Amino acid sequence: MTIPAAKSAIFPILIFLLFVFGCATQSDVSTIDNRLAELELRNAESREKSDALKSDLRTREEEEQALRLQSASLRQQIAALSEEIRALNGRIEEIEFAMNRQRQKEAQTSGSKQAQLEDVAASTRQHDQRIDRIEQYLNFETTQPPAAVEKKTAKIVPVPTPKKELSEEEIYRQAKQAFDQGDSDSARGKFQELIERHPKSERADNAQFWIGEIYYRERWYEKAILEYQKVIENYPKGNKVPAALLKQGFAFLNLGDKANSRLILQELIKKYPKTNEAKIAKDKLKDLK
Repeated sequence: MTIPAAKSAIFPILIFLLFVFGCATQSDVSTIDNRLAELELRNAESREKSDALKSDLRTREEEEQALRLQSASLRQQIAALSEEIRALNGRIEEIEFAMNRQRQKEAQTSGSKQAQLEDVAASTRQHDQRIDRIEQYLNFETTQPPAAVEKKTAKIVPVPTPKKELSEEEIYRQAKQAFDQGDSDSARGKFQELIERHPKSERADNAQFWIGEIYYRERWYEKAILEYQKVIENYPKGNKVPAALLKQGFAFLNLGDKANSRLILQELIKKYPKTNEAKIAKDKLKDLK
């Protein structure tokens, strides 16, 4: 039974009893009424607090559930990224293994050809020596004209083999190999050769970018900035433009020119917002503030 119902039931009985015994007053009735009203108010407050506690518990449970779901999603993303990294590492190892096998084959082929040439030359010399000894033993008199005799006795001069012209793919491969091995001068010369001999090659913009990278690696940042600018101006539709802008920004930063570095990185983010270079530029700009 609720307090209002109890109040309705008890109040008349109390009034009756007080009047029966002759001791009821208006003050007693008012006191009882006030006491019942106070009890009713406290009961209402208790219900409100109970409802508030239940609502707070439900909210906390919902938040904990959301956090558990978010944590599970993050773990899945991390696992996927780890798997992708392992796959990329495996692919890189396969490429390096294939390149090493190719270099070994080329070295073996080159050595085999050189050995064959040396064997032919040695065999020719032995053949000529045997002929000379036989002629001397038989006192052989040649009937060849003087010019032919002079030609026979003259020193044999090997005819130079014309140098084979390398393809743009082979030039680029040799240049990149020299770059990876730290041979900056050879790499720079080969990349420049590719640009001059094959200016419309699909690898020309890459070659120009790697020239900038060589100067950047040598800490000649002013020259690197100029070489990166050639990538931006000469190959505006190439895939190396975002990388060239990023490295230009880094080069200016290494020179202590934060203002120009900030402008170039902002330009990169504006023109190529979805590239990895733009993400790197955003992180770098946070450090410049």
